[in-house]
Amino acid sequence: MHYAVKDIKLASQGAKKIEFAEAHMGALLEVRKRFAKQKPFKGLTIGMALHVTKETGVLVETLIAGGAKVVIASCNPLSTQDDVAAYLAKKGIPTYAYKGETKADYYKFIRAVIDHKPHITIDDGCDLVSEIHLKHAQLIPNILGGCEETTTGINRLIAMEADNALKYPMVAVNSNQTKHLFDNFYGTGQSTIDGILRATNILFAGKTVVVAGYGYCGRGVALRARGMGAKVIVTEIDAVRALQAAMDGYQVMPMLQAAKHGDIFVTATGGKHIIDIPHMKQMKNGAILSNCGHFNCEINAEGLAKLSTKKKEVRPHTVEYTLKSSRKIYLLSDGRLVNLAAAEGHPSEVMSLSFCGQALACEWIVKNAKTLEPKVYELPKNVDAEIATLQLRHMGIKIDTATKEQKKYAESWREGT
Repeated sequence: MHYAVKDIKLASQGAKKIEFAEAHMGALLEVRKRFAKQKPFKGLTIGMALHVTKETGVLVETLIAGGAKVVIASCNPLSTQDDVAAYLAKKGIPTYAYKGETKADYYKFIRAVIDHKPHITIDDGCDLVSEIHLKHAQLIPNILGGCEETTTGINRLIAMEADNALKYPMVAVNSNQTKHLFDNFYGTGQSTIDGILRATNILFAGKTVVVAGYGYCGRGVALRARGMGAKVIVTEIDAVRALQAAMDGYQVMPMLQAAKHGDIFVTATGGKHIIDIPHMKQMKNGAILSNCGHFNCEINAEGLAKLSTKKKEVRPHTVEYTLKSSRKIYLLSDGRLVNLAAAEGHPSEVMSLSFCGQALACEWIVKNAKTLEPKVYELPKNVDAEIATLQLRHMGIKIDTATKEQKKYAESWREGT
């Protein structure tokens, strides 16, 4: 199966979208230029399970410029941009993705990538890695390593390592400062609001937004919601993050209490059933539920269905549930990533940074494959510096350089008061 996409005729539109993305991904294009000369992936197959977006298309072509054969499947049933998938497939790149995938197709497409016997894996959520470990362990001796894009996936990898289940080295790309400080914070903040707006066209000003989780993603959502005039409540289980939220000026309270006040709810934790049946029973009429965490388990959608007498789609990506009490609750994008299901995901400028990290992590794996062990690694700090420098250059920004005296002072302990 060379490809499985919704409509190959959409390829021309996909080409235009990727061209537009490239215009805003200068840092990644600089990496592509170097890869095209050095061919670090010559003879290697890179298997990917990522959101198939226009930005991902730019990453795919960057890795191909470096000599790789690239095979890609989606990492979420609702996040694929069908025109981009069509463009990649028409270029001869094995592509398995369409928006609205069934669970059966989702895993069939993951297995289609595995059938190409990748030497390097790139994952967003760890489904490709876990599928290889659970059902295709015979391929592991030929795999040099892999990269993981998101917090949820890294948590799974850490659990695998703790269980001695991880059998090839993985790079935690999400740990890059140029990833989580920008992608998670700026990207998730903007794209989540974008997704909610596209799904509902609701006014944020004057509403109460409940943000579950105050990690980098939750912080970005809270800041953007407040910037649009909303009152923001934060819920947390981590004492330090809860304290940060309080000192950032947000109300902090348990979800059971926040449920009574919220107009719009956004989960950003990576956890399970963060919004559960007891919370839904407390919600006001018209409450809107959305999620920007990787998996669709943060909102108990099955529980919401059990509480309801009927449901209907009132707008694309917006389903109205009528509860037995006659109150209505609206669930966006089936509880999946609202920023990718109802919108287009993160802006290209942000994904340029993240995908520089993915591309350079693949190169790092190839260079260090002989010495790497089956554990979770972080990239050296100089890689972050390289990515940030490329982005600053693209933005036309210059910064200072430390003088010899300043370097000597910074590295010495002798000089004090």
